[in-house]
Amino acid sequence: MNSCLPNFLKNKFFKSATALTVIAAVSAPYAAAACTSFLLPTTDGSGVYARTMEFGMELKSNALVIPRGFTLRSTGADGKPGKSWKGKYGAIGMNALGEATLVDGMNEKGLAGGILYFPEFAGYADGTKTDPEKSLAPWDVLSWILTNFATIEEVKAAIGDISVINLVHPEMGIAPPVHYTIHDASGKSLVIEPVDGKLKIYDNPVGVMTNSPSFDWHLTNLRNYLKMSAINATPITIGGEKFTQLGQGSGLMGVPGDSTPPSRFVRATAYVQTVAKEASGTDSVRLTEHILNNFDMPKGWIQTGKDSPMPLEYTQWSTIADLKNQKYYVKMYDDQVLREIDIKKFDLNAKDLKKAVLATKLEAPAVEFAK
Repeated sequence: MNSCLPNFLKNKFFKSATALTVIAAVSAPYAAAACTSFLLPTTDGSGVYARTMEFGMELKSNALVIPRGFTLRSTGADGKPGKSWKGKYGAIGMNALGEATLVDGMNEKGLAGGILYFPEFAGYADGTKTDPEKSLAPWDVLSWILTNFATIEEVKAAIGDISVINLVHPEMGIAPPVHYTIHDASGKSLVIEPVDGKLKIYDNPVGVMTNSPSFDWHLTNLRNYLKMSAINATPITIGGEKFTQLGQGSGLMGVPGDSTPPSRFVRATAYVQTVAKEASGTDSVRLTEHILNNFDMPKGWIQTGKDSPMPLEYTQWSTIADLKNQKYYVKMYDDQVLREIDIKKFDLNAKDLKKAVLATKLEAPAVEFAK
């Protein structure tokens, strides 16, 4: 309810919100603070999860299928082995930088989620002081969750058994500062944030997540937008003259339109709470796509400075996951056609990973006219 509207906000969401605490900052040489994610509830009690992936360096992402029973291994401190596990569930999604691990995805039970950037606020555990069999690199947490659990409650019960350690990614040259958004087929949502060496867990009543600051701060910030409504503003009379709105949408006057994480959080919540919901399936997927399009960032929209050598951040890809029907969709920056990956069409008992290179198609297909 980031944006928000009096009828949609519940006081209980904010009673537990705490003041912002700044922790050890993790600097990154790449602009990467613009990912937006949300869960759109459906009329049948489930939801459709969606996110954009913005980054300054080329992630070279491919679609990935991880079968059931596949053994995954994380890296521990000082190059030693970290946690290893044999997955219980098959999962599909997107990887990055050639890793055999997911940065976004969904499993066969409809549990879905993504890794989003969390700069200046992420704080990982010291890997030299943690049990290697409980240690996960920041980029392996999502794959561990999606291959092992079916519901939010299962994740919450198990997350205390792991430590996310401060580990430099070999290609990025930094320990990427990240946090995690998780959703299940019942419509529940969870946020996991590594702060000061520990994992902070939040139930997510609004289903939205962006980037820094911490999630509890974003919930508190919604108090600044309590008067917003999808209903148009009521005309007023001044000095005997009636003043009416200029066009439609006056109830949402003041929804922030910039690309900062707090503004995107507010705007995404406004969309999620106001659109007319659909049942799970094609209609809800297309509705979700319409919302997601509002957070697409073209190259050049975000710049760090006129003479900065930092690469430009842009939306490299966007994904949508129908949690009830276990269908996952993706579209790329240079190919805006939404493509489907149906997990039920794969042999999830296979022995090996499957990978698909998502080649771009710059030219639009021609419209076919009747002869």
